[in-house]
Amino acid sequence: MRDILPVLGRWYTARQPFGLATVVGVSRSAPRGPGAAMAVGPGDEVVGSVSGGCVEGAVFELAREAVADGGARTETFGYSDEDAFAAGLTCGGEITLLVRRVTPAADPAFGAVADSVAAGEPVTMATVTGGPAPIGAALAVRPGRVTGTLGTAGLDAAVTADAHGGLALGATGMRHYGPRGQRREDAVGVFLQSFAPPPRMLVFGAIDYAAAVARIGAFLGYRVTVCDARPVFATPRRFPPDAEVVVEWPHRYLRETGTDERTVICVLTHDPKFDVPLLREALRRPAAYIGAMGSRRTHAERARQLAEAGLTGPELARLRSPLGLDLGARTPEDVAVSVAAEIVALRWGGTGTPLSGTEGAVHPRPPKGSDEKGCESGAPG
Repeated sequence: MRDILPVLGRWYTARQPFGLATVVGVSRSAPRGPGAAMAVGPGDEVVGSVSGGCVEGAVFELAREAVADGGARTETFGYSDEDAFAAGLTCGGEITLLVRRVTPAADPAFGAVADSVAAGEPVTMATVTGGPAPIGAALAVRPGRVTGTLGTAGLDAAVTADAHGGLALGATGMRHYGPRGQRREDAVGVFLQSFAPPPRMLVFGAIDYAAAVARIGAFLGYRVTVCDARPVFATPRRFPPDAEVVVEWPHRYLRETGTDERTVICVLTHDPKFDVPLLREALRRPAAYIGAMGSRRTHAERARQLAEAGLTGPELARLRSPLGLDLGARTPEDVAVSVAAEIVALRWGGTGTPLSGTEGAVHPRPPKGSDEKGCESGAPG
């Protein structure tokens, strides 16, 4: 949804109705997770995807119907053995979609969500999916502000309280309530979709490898900052235009920079006078991933110095060094793919094993709470 919101925001501002299909439930090997979205706008323009192509044709028609009749509906797609030409998921999973018409008059909450996401403000969108409440009714919950209604004051209050909790975690999923917000009932289904600001990727060391890691970090949706104490290397022209470039001693910059459980820290300076004070700071603060470039010999010496500086065993165990997965990488771009692969695997609990050599679901359930080997040169491979 975040990826297509700029287009949807333009349609919304221009008061052009569009049909919006959102994945609100999945089971087994579904190709896209809850929150994935596809929209059909003016001139039958399509943006987004809910299944990677399996059922998009059928969803296109449902979205057009929603625009034409103004209604909202849920639809479930799964695998069909009986009819090879039926709209179904060939992967064998199942997805449930909420399809509705969006206009400023009918859905003031949507505009609030689009504005908040554009401004980098956390927001949760709550939408009724079924039960004795208006299907498609929506509520936008931001810190200190609520826009829209789900039909009753009690339901609005209960969902708002839960949405505030989701804002802190960026959580997305289904909740169930009674018609007036009773928490011990499950008559009304409400899909809560949280949009937290993009996670941060902090890259230390303004070298060619850093430029490649910054590019792939931006591609993965991170807000990227590159930091180096050497102004001759830390110049914006050497890095992607959407990356922030900071000239400062790495440990000083990190000390003044907030991190959270989604933050990725890549230490590519490959110099003890930068690495040791920086990692001493990094390994004692929240982060999803902390990786450092270097050979195994470099890592062993760095770990010794960090231990002498007072870091404990559990703190040192957080360090991914040499960083990256074993892909045989050599070029900066190869290395960036290796690092990105390790970050993605860690986020979702992947093994890094080729899928052709595994069994079971291709898209396993993410681990609770979500989101090696190097060559002597120090680059992961």
